[in-house]
Amino acid sequence: MQKNLLKLILVLVVISFVAVPYVILAPERAREKAEEERLFKEEIARTTAEKKTYLLGKFDPSVWPDFVQIPFEYTVARTKMYLRKETYASYEKMRNEALKSDIILNIASAARNFDYQKMLWNNKWNGITLVEGQKLPEIFPDELERFRKILEYSAAPGTSRHHWGTDIDINGADSIYFDSEKGQKEYAWLHQNAWKFGFCQTYDQKGPNRASGYNEEKWHWSYLPLSVNFTEEYKNLIKEEDIKGFLGEEYVPSFNLINNYVLSINPDCV
Repeated sequence: MQKNLLKLILVLVVISFVAVPYVILAPERAREKAEEERLFKEEIARTTAEKKTYLLGKFDPSVWPDFVQIPFEYTVARTKMYLRKETYASYEKMRNEALKSDIILNIASAARNFDYQKMLWNNKWNGITLVEGQKLPEIFPDELERFRKILEYSAAPGTSRHHWGTDIDINGADSIYFDSEKGQKEYAWLHQNAWKFGFCQTYDQKGPNRASGYNEEKWHWSYLPLSVNFTEEYKNLIKEEDIKGFLGEEYVPSFNLINNYVLSINPDCV
C-alpha cells in the first residue's frame, strides 16, 4: 500500500515538473505567435501597398532604382525619358538590329507616371490639347461621351501600361504617321522582328479576339518578360475605387476600365 502511495506521489511530482513550465510559458508563446502573425500581416499589407503604388504609376521613375534614362539621341523629341532597365536593354538591341535594315526606331514616349498621365488626360478633357484638331468640350459637352472619346487612344491616369516602364511608343503616336510609306516600312519590320526581343504590339485591331478597349496602336509595344507579370498583378490588386484623382473620375464606373481597357489587349501579349 505504501509502495503504491509512493509511486503515485512520484508520478504527481514528475507531472508537476512537466506541467508547471508549460502553464507558465504557454501565454508567452501565444503572445509571441500573435506578434509574429501581426508582423506578417503588416509585411503583406506593406508589400501590397507598394505594388499598388507602382502599378498605378504613383512614383517618380527618374529616381526609381529599376529605371534608367534613355539617351537623348534615341528619343523623338530629345527629351528626358525613362524605362525599366530590362526594357531599355532589349529595346537597344532591337534598335541596333533594325539599323542593319536602315530602320531607325526612336522612342516617342516611354514611362509616364500618374501625374504625367493626369496632365495629358486633363488637357484633353479641358480642351487645352486638341483631339483630331478640335476642342473636346465643344464637340462633347456631354462629359460621359467626352470620357469615351478620350479613351479611344488615351488611358485614364492609373490605368496606363506606360506607368510600368515596360511599354514604349515608337517613332510616333498616331495612325497618320504609320499610314505613310516610312511608317509602313517601320511597322512591317516591327511586326516581323519585335517578338525576337520580347516586344509585342499591345493594341492590335479590335475584333473577335479583342472586342473592347483602345483602338489599334501600331506604335505601342510592350516588353513581355516584365509586362505579363504586371498585368496579372494589376488584375489581382487594383480595384475600380483605386482609379481616381483626375477630371471626369466620376464616370469611371461607367466603363469597367480594368476589364474593358487595361486587360483588353492583344492576346499574344498575355
